[in-house]
Amino acid sequence: MASSSPLPPPAPPRSPSPSGEKKSDPERQDDYTKPDLEDGQQQDPASSSTLEILDPKAESALLHKLDSVFVPIIMLVYLSCFLDRSNIGNVKVAGMPEDINATPAQFSTAVSIFYATYVAFEAPWAILLKRLTPRVTLTTLCVVWSLTTIFSGFITNIGGLYAARLVLGACEGGLFPGLNLYLTMVYKREEQARRVSYLFVCTAIAGAFGGLLAYLILKMDGVGGQAGWRWVYIIEGIFSVLIGALVWFALPNDPTEAYFLNEDEKRMMRVRARQRAQYMGSEDFSWEEIRYALKDTKLWLSGAIQFCQDILLFGFSTFLPSIIQSMGHDSVEAQYLTIPVYITGGLFFMALAFLSDKISVRGPLVAFANVFGILGYILIICPTSNGVKFFGTFLCAAAVYSGPGLNLTWLNVNVAPHYRRAAAIGFQQTMANTAGIVAGQIYREKPYLLGNAFSLAALVVAEFLIAGLWLYIRSCNRKKEKISRGEIEDTRKVKTGDGALDFKYHL
Repeated sequence: MASSSPLPPPAPPRSPSPSGEKKSDPERQDDYTKPDLEDGQQQDPASSSTLEILDPKAESALLHKLDSVFVPIIMLVYLSCFLDRSNIGNVKVAGMPEDINATPAQFSTAVSIFYATYVAFEAPWAILLKRLTPRVTLTTLCVVWSLTTIFSGFITNIGGLYAARLVLGACEGGLFPGLNLYLTMVYKREEQARRVSYLFVCTAIAGAFGGLLAYLILKMDGVGGQAGWRWVYIIEGIFSVLIGALVWFALPNDPTEAYFLNEDEKRMMRVRARQRAQYMGSEDFSWEEIRYALKDTKLWLSGAIQFCQDILLFGFSTFLPSIIQSMGHDSVEAQYLTIPVYITGGLFFMALAFLSDKISVRGPLVAFANVFGILGYILIICPTSNGVKFFGTFLCAAAVYSGPGLNLTWLNVNVAPHYRRAAAIGFQQTMANTAGIVAGQIYREKPYLLGNAFSLAALVVAEFLIAGLWLYIRSCNRKKEKISRGEIEDTRKVKTGDGALDFKYHL
């Protein structure tokens, strides 16, 4: 009998991993171990195929092109939204309460009632955005709130103001989470903070030039027999209608097939989409992902932080003209003195957002920005000169946009896939924007000691919550590392999306 060839020794068994085979994190190439592949390829997290690695210069050029189209559209939409929302602070000092026979308490209620529908509709609009398509959803919301703003110029009593504010809240409640969610459909995790900063810069621009615009429009007092504050609503509402038309014609539903991209750029967008497959997830709606989001500790801590930050955002941005007026300035001076304050806040946030993306650090920068706000409110509250108090508003402005913006980004980049993130963003904003109801009640009478003290306390509480969320996320990352090394058993209930072992949370 012929002798058989000797068999090769069997390959050593692979050490079992509690989570199965380890995948690559498609969002941060430095957060995972790459398999041995040919140059120019990386492992596709969704399959066993390989993905092209894009040329950094070509991808950078693509990002600049995306920014040149998406950013102006998104900024204009949010600018018009915030102008329509916050102009109630400008018309307050222009005589609207007296013209419609509203008491200070009634007018404060009108400010607060906006958030009753605002918070109720945020999560539903965020979840429905992809199903209804971004173009239909955002255009419809924009047109309806714009018409409501125009009609606000013809209000004659407090009941009409209540009704208008409720409709505005229902429509505008879907805008910020919708725009924020749209950005996650276009940009990678490490690219998002600076784009979110553009939204908050719009808030600053609306605050700064909203006051200037209101000042100029108020010069129309008496034109057509109408009070100046009525023209503020009418003209700003017409501007918003035009923006709604722009959204319909210029915002693509599918960013990977955007009309302004050439074929090579569309190919790069498809590669980027496959690289982000784990972050984006399935296109199919899933109630299970909604349930996962609602059980996520990150959501509830983030929502609590955002609530505290939004006490400052809504109170400061709505009542800054009144706060400055309480320092001894007349209504006209109060309008234009807000401009440098808002610009300072917007520029500070942009700088911090660029740094945040560069180093992929979120929580500590939120806490850092809040320190300025705490110092600012102390200066405003204490018996200091009006000049010192005015300087304090600049310090507050540093925290006004940076805190809410970076905290929202912190949640964005740490929740996956799409529908889980949509639910998380919507519910976080729902919790946070109840702060608007509070802000309307704490800023009632000059010199607004209650409102300023409450805002200071909210920032202090936020610092403790930020520390708690940072420690929780760090523990999650460390637990994943131990599971990957086989040191502990994987007993977690959620192991998909951001629960995957190779998904590294940003701290």
